[in-house]
Amino acid sequence: MIKTDFNVIRTADPRVSQILAIAENIASSKATVLLQGESGTGKELMARFIHARSSRASNVFYAVNCAALPEGLLESELFGHEKGAFTGAVERKIGKFELADRSTFLLDEISEMPLPLQAKLLRVLQEGEVERLGGRQPIKINVRIIATTNRDLREMVREGGFREDLYYRLNVIPLKIPALRYRPKDIEQLSQHFVDQSCVENGLPSKRLTVEAMQTLLEYPWPGNVRELKNSIERSVLLCQGLSLRPQDLLLNDLGEYGNLTLDQLKPGMTVAEAEKRLIIKTLEHTKQNRTHAARMLGISIRTLRNKINEYKEDQVTL
Repeated sequence: MIKTDFNVIRTADPRVSQILAIAENIASSKATVLLQGESGTGKELMARFIHARSSRASNVFYAVNCAALPEGLLESELFGHEKGAFTGAVERKIGKFELADRSTFLLDEISEMPLPLQAKLLRVLQEGEVERLGGRQPIKINVRIIATTNRDLREMVREGGFREDLYYRLNVIPLKIPALRYRPKDIEQLSQHFVDQSCVENGLPSKRLTVEAMQTLLEYPWPGNVRELKNSIERSVLLCQGLSLRPQDLLLNDLGEYGNLTLDQLKPGMTVAEAEKRLIIKTLEHTKQNRTHAARMLGISIRTLRNKINEYKEDQVTL
């Protein structure tokens, strides 16, 4: 997907075009939207597109990443608190839900929201009201909720990690954005767009991708999706001395060692938990312990990765 502004998204992929058509049709409604897809596929961009095409577009778009804050801070960020509600609450704080009244609120990585907060979110969706920490009166709000996830919420419901009633409240309009590796036309369109964009932003003469370079990009699996493509193209443009980007000029992540995991590490009889552990350890080695990059490659949130690492440390696994 290519962004010109949040009101227009261009794509060469028919599946994404269909998603955009649905998004435009439901933009003016109050229906909750659940955006699914791997990290980096453009879920937040799609959420902003829906907001921009809605009657709420003149109001500020709010977003909170549920994986970025510990439970206590996340609750205060979302619902606010009264003065004296807890140690350190020296003044009243208005939560993001209140601030987003008559607007759109994006809950990014909703799968990482702790269960106690899921119950409070359910009240927001059912009753249209919030209550600040330490508060005594519910506050009516009119907020359109859009949630994103890179995980299978139905599986989480079966495993007890996500509330079933909340899942059905969120899953009113489900939209699943396909991974970039399944969208070759978008790879072609986005690649040259990012080349042009990087040249303009950095004051460089126009550059073009050769046919061979484009083929290299089409064959790469893009575990980080559009985000990784954009960053890779920008690095390549800045370091390329000529006006043509050749295969040797492309700075892509070396997935050779990562890709050999199945052959070298996984064996018949190994449990799923053991395979998962080896995959995570191998990915961390590949990213030189960069947890954010590793989480993106694995298609999980940084909080989930941290929890897994803590489990392995308890098992005395060297990371």
